[in-house]
Amino acid sequence: MQYMIGIDASTTATKALLMDEAGDVCAVAAAEYSFDAPRPLWSEQDPDLWWDGAVEAVRGVLATSGIDPAAVAGVGLTGQMHGLVMLDAAGNPLRPAILWNDQRTGAQCDEIRGRLGREHLIQLTGNEALTGFTAPKILWVAENEPDVYARTRQILLPKDYLRYRLTGEYGTDKAGAAGTLLFDLKRRDWSPEMLDALDIPAAWMPPTHEGPEITGRISAAAAAATGLMEGTPVVGGGGDQAAQAVGVGAVEEGIMALTLGTSGVVFATVDQPFVEPDGRVHAFCHAVPGRWHLMGVMLSAAGSLRWYRDVLAPGVSFDELLEPAAFIPPGSEGLVFLPYLSGERTPHPDPLARGAFVGLTVRHTKPHMTRAVLEGVAFGLRDGFELMKSAGLTDLRQIRVSGGGARSPLWRQIFADIFGRELVTVNTTEGAAYGAAILAGVGADVWPDVVTASRSVIRITGRTVPNPDAVAAYEPVYAAYRHLYPALKGNFEELSGV
Repeated sequence: MQYMIGIDASTTATKALLMDEAGDVCAVAAAEYSFDAPRPLWSEQDPDLWWDGAVEAVRGVLATSGIDPAAVAGVGLTGQMHGLVMLDAAGNPLRPAILWNDQRTGAQCDEIRGRLGREHLIQLTGNEALTGFTAPKILWVAENEPDVYARTRQILLPKDYLRYRLTGEYGTDKAGAAGTLLFDLKRRDWSPEMLDALDIPAAWMPPTHEGPEITGRISAAAAAATGLMEGTPVVGGGGDQAAQAVGVGAVEEGIMALTLGTSGVVFATVDQPFVEPDGRVHAFCHAVPGRWHLMGVMLSAAGSLRWYRDVLAPGVSFDELLEPAAFIPPGSEGLVFLPYLSGERTPHPDPLARGAFVGLTVRHTKPHMTRAVLEGVAFGLRDGFELMKSAGLTDLRQIRVSGGGARSPLWRQIFADIFGRELVTVNTTEGAAYGAAILAGVGADVWPDVVTASRSVIRITGRTVPNPDAVAAYEPVYAAYRHLYPALKGNFEELSGV
């Protein structure tokens, strides 16, 4: 029996997952940590937290499983996207990493649009300039910390710092690199035009690799630290959402992944690089070689439900909270919830957007409000779905749903009705780390390719079919929902300074 390890370096923890060649999860371990907010809207993290977490988590799965480390065929990496790690000539971090949720770079985003032209930027990279991406962070350091910039010799993404510590090699995956705003989407490599326009030396950027491609091998030092065998291959892996899609089998056209975590994601695999003309939905390379994906991101999906529960029904279980909402008719009798509690990203890249209940009357009860929250999140994620269709993606026959929110049968039914598509659940629940382990298995020749691996280990466990009456009932409510953000945008801007 051969085994694979997937390592996921997220914002709050590094997780290691050990799976066997049948796709069964043998052990999972995680090491938690925090991030820093040294100023309002800033978000930073010490890169060594990821390394220390990886050491602890890998040793944990090896100890729990009791397997011989020589049986580990490969290691796959995934983790938070868009973060900026800057290293000096000796490979040491020059400053804390600037994370994906850092909002300091608004002026630099404007500068990027000015240098490239907004339309050309979107066509070249597949994306608008957003504060979360890596490129504006590099400009911010150049303009605000010139001493750090002058000493920089290598730029990495968070999971790629782990790659460097594990193998001694610099490298990145094409899915993660596509989220830097420095990537030529169609060529699947760094864009010389972007680097030249932003005065970023090409020598600072690591080689790029497909998700299952071997990028290096466990070094003697990393073997001593982690317990892995020296020489174990480490593959490219993928950014967290691409690896999550691999982990649920969204690796072929027509299959969409819907993730209902604190944030929400709609993710569709495509065989060619589609670009939404206004950049309102992300276009990235997939972790699957030769494929791309479109992605819409909602900042507060299941996070909206948690906020609602914690504020209005503290101490109540989610099951108890949601049960009476099942008896409220679709549309919550005219009550609509806007889920922009943390600003928004898709389809409204607006950090000033705010949440709201609209349409409240004395007739409405707490179950009405609960259902309106569930529906509002589904409407918001449908916005991303509609943008994908407008970009030319018409073959979306099945939606594979995962994340904590997907455990609710009521919420799954609401999504099926609002999207008008069948929702399915699958046997895997470990998401990105599981996908990274699959990519490691492909790189180690356990499976010949990612699609074969997916079909071998991922199985459908449940189906939710849309109700035609509910589908029809939701259409006018969704139309009303779509009118609310444009109507309230000016109010959100006024209230942001209060």
